[in-house]
Amino acid sequence: MRKPSHRSRTVLAAVAATVLGVAGCDAVGGNSAGPTGTKAHSAKPTPAWDVSPRSIAAVGDSITRGFDACTVLSDCPEVSWATGSSAKVDSLAVRLLGKAQAAERSWNYAVTGARMADLPGQLAQAVTRRPQLVTVMAGANDACRASTAAMTSVESFRADFEDALGILRKSLPKTQVYVASVPNLKRLWSEGRTNPLGKQVWKLGICPSMLADADALDSAATLRRDTVQKRVEAYNKVLEEVCAKDRRCRFDGGAVYDYRFGTSQLSQWDWFHPSVNGQARLAEIAYRKVTADKA
Repeated sequence: MRKPSHRSRTVLAAVAATVLGVAGCDAVGGNSAGPTGTKAHSAKPTPAWDVSPRSIAAVGDSITRGFDACTVLSDCPEVSWATGSSAKVDSLAVRLLGKAQAAERSWNYAVTGARMADLPGQLAQAVTRRPQLVTVMAGANDACRASTAAMTSVESFRADFEDALGILRKSLPKTQVYVASVPNLKRLWSEGRTNPLGKQVWKLGICPSMLADADALDSAATLRRDTVQKRVEAYNKVLEEVCAKDRRCRFDGGAVYDYRFGTSQLSQWDWFHPSVNGQARLAEIAYRKVTADKA
């Protein structure tokens, strides 16, 4: 048999390399690594965050229930920023799933008046639906107490949030979590106190630690409001830190806290909770954060 020429050996080597390369990619599956040394065909890691979840469960408090957005002192979940069906809001669920699917594949377990201590129970309900995304907005009621002394401690707030995520992770290790920051309660007081009707509703017991004696500007009232504000900032720090330890959790980076709610974004009944317009702004923030390539 004639010895192959140098050119023939070169051609055979190239063909062999091509065949091996194809086999390394396809024969073992598109998500599997190729043979050792074939760096060009190494599998790409699966992204930890899916920007297109196909089902959503919401947990939290009155904001997620649409409280005071439609009628006085009543929930209005159809305008919820997270799962509402109203076209005026274009909720996160509708934006992600479409209106028809949102009606079937989104659930709202938030409860007006809920605090962080209630979140574990809400998530225990939510996991039964096996949602691919859970939205969390809680903490305002931990600061909105009868007095500053009655506010939830930062330590308890952290423990409750960690417990809640632990319940979720035990049942659904791959479910994603979007965590909204606690709103700037002092700014809401500043905006709402310009409305006489709103201040009358505040007297019914809405966030007394911040809203009591709404027109008082003495040192005691200022200290009280500043104390509430610092606690809210501490809560947001906890939300950020705990969420950062979970690769499938996204904190909003303080976007809700930083949003400058104006009078058009506040309820015309209590001038504190988000109006329909305010709910739409919250939906915009959430959609932007959930669909971003990076947190």
